Amino acid sequence: MMGIIRLDGAKTMLKELCDRRPVAALPIAGRYRLMDFALSSMVNSGMSHVGVLLSNKARPVFDHLRSGKDWNLARHREGLVYLPSDLDGQHMPTTLATIYHNLDYIKHNAADYVLLAQADTVYNIDFRPVLLFHQNTGADITMIYSKAPTDLPGDAVAMQIAGDGCVNDIAKQLTATKGSNDFLGIYLMGRDTFIKIVSTAFERGGTSLLVDGIIRHMNDYSIYAYEHKGFVARVNSTMAYFNANKAMLNKDIWNELFMGDNPIHTKNKDAAPVQYKDSARVTHSLVANGCEIHGEVENSILFRGVKVGPGVKIRDCIIMEQCQIDENAMLRDVICDKNVVISADQWLKGSENYPLVVAKGTVI
Repeated sequence: MMGIIRLDGAKTMLKELCDRRPVAALPIAGRYRLMDFALSSMVNSGMSHVGVLLSNKARPVFDHLRSGKDWNLARHREGLVYLPSDLDGQHMPTTLATIYHNLDYIKHNAADYVLLAQADTVYNIDFRPVLLFHQNTGADITMIYSKAPTDLPGDAVAMQIAGDGCVNDIAKQLTATKGSNDFLGIYLMGRDTFIKIVSTAFERGGTSLLVDGIIRHMNDYSIYAYEHKGFVARVNSTMAYFNANKAMLNKDIWNELFMGDNPIHTKNKDAAPVQYKDSARVTHSLVANGCEIHGEVENSILFRGVKVGPGVKIRDCIIMEQCQIDENAMLRDVICDKNVVISADQWLKGSENYPLVVAKGTVI
């Protein structure tokens, strides 16, 4: 198998968090980015060819992935490849167009199968059983899904699946309803089939791989669905991002994602361990290396290099890299993007159902 990663997702519902980055580059779980889950799952499944479809906000992607060394993809042959968009100076091309303009990379690849994944979802999947399922069913296309644990607002794709796993119908929806077959944006198909679908859809004026390449041609292909039964969190809104981070405080979810045989890799950053000062009080939280804690932190996630001053109280918050929270400030239900400064004695409070977002580099 070779892997292709899409950086786009439902970023329009993430507002300030995706003003300067694609959804795949969103920091999560204290030291990771969303793209780490798709990329690590591919590498752990034995893929040595991985292409990344670039968007118009690609600088954070280059900064994080670099040569792919942290994923063992910095190689003389194979390895990590960046697939650029064909900009016309006016419009950002669709994912379908970007794939089409990079078909040479796929045609000249020795892999028999192509796995395409969008990097806006938290999971840890071994794709090797998916390939075995694909081969045993004789499918042209295999689509990976999970059962929606609750109603999930935001763009969704639901599938109607027969008892043998064959997909009978596919529908785009505004909400994934509880118990529905929620498509995770991951396709597996033979290389020739993939090339045919992309070429046919694009050359006939299509803009969507799913709609123009698959849904409109369902009768032409054998489509099967593979269920992923592990933890999944789709990040398609600010609230979904908030909840996905908070889920990492559940030790069972943390162990499933990060402590198994297939680790999630990320960019290495050497830094000193966390400094817990005499006045620090930290409970049920994730605190990354390089942080300095004087105040109280509860039920929160602190990324690398966060400074928490004396008298500070942080509860139910996500504080990204290099933020500074000065003395006696109070934060609850707040997401602070990178390099935010909260001055002394400031009180910020969001809602349990809709956190307050402080944009990157803001000083309050």
